[in-house]
Amino acid sequence: MTKEIIDFHTHPYLTEPENACMYKGSLCLAPGEAEADLKRAGIGHICGSVIEPQGYCLKDGFAGIRRLNEQALKVKELYGDFYTPGFHIHPAFVEESLETLEWMHEKGFRLIGELVPYMHGWKEAGMDYASENLREILKKAGEYHMVVSYHTMSEWQEQMEIMIAQNPQATFVAAHPGQREDFLKHLERLKKYENAYLDLSGTGLFRYGMLRHGIETVGAEKFLFGTDYPIVNPGMYVEAVRFEHISEKDREMIFSENAKRLLFN
Repeated sequence: MTKEIIDFHTHPYLTEPENACMYKGSLCLAPGEAEADLKRAGIGHICGSVIEPQGYCLKDGFAGIRRLNEQALKVKELYGDFYTPGFHIHPAFVEESLETLEWMHEKGFRLIGELVPYMHGWKEAGMDYASENLREILKKAGEYHMVVSYHTMSEWQEQMEIMIAQNPQATFVAAHPGQREDFLKHLERLKKYENAYLDLSGTGLFRYGMLRHGIETVGAEKFLFGTDYPIVNPGMYVEAVRFEHISEKDREMIFSENAKRLLFN
C-alpha cells in the first residue's frame, strides 16, 4: 500500500468566493475541515494556487492577481508543512510578474500557477501561451528552475507546444488529461520534451485504462497525482490510481516521488 500521497493540483481557499466547489450550497467546508477532508482521502501534502472563479477582472490589473498570491501565503500560514503554494503570473503584466518571480526565488518558492488563462482574461489582453510577454517571464522562471502548472487549453495545442519548446530550463506540468483526443496530444508532448509532464487532475482519470496507457507510452515518471480539489472528490481520484493495473513502483512515482523530484530536490 502506498504510504505517501502528494496532491500536486488543488485550489485551497480561505473565503467563500475562493471556494471552487460547484455545490457549495450543500458542501461548503471551512479551510480546517478541507484539510481534514483531504487527509481522510489519504493525501498528506497539497500544492496549488488560490483562485477566485468569478472574481478577477482584467481592468483590476495585477492587483487582483497579487491579492490571490497574498491569500496563498495566508493559506501557507494556516496549513504549514501540509501546503506548497503556487503563485500566479500574468503575461499582460510583465514587470509585476518578474517581480513576483524574484520574490518567489528569494523566499524559496518554485511553483508557478496553475496558469488559468480563461479565468484571468488572457484572451481579452491579446495573450496566449505563445505570447512574447509570457516567454520573457518564463525565461526568468527557467533561470530559477521553477515548475509551471498550466491549464490545458484545448484550442491552444500549438501554443502549448511553443511554450514548452521555447523554455527548456523551466518544467511544465499540464493540468487535466482531458478526453481521449486531448490526452493523446499530451502524450505526444510528454514524449517529445524532457521538461513536459502531466498531472491527473480534473477530467480524464475516470477513463479506465487511461493511466496504464500513458505509462506504457511515456513512462510513469511523466505523471503527477492531482485532483483539482475542491472541484472534485479527492477520494475517488486516490482510488482511481490505486485500482489501475499498474505496478506499485509506478504508483509510488505518481503519488509522490515525481512531485518530490520536481519540486523539492
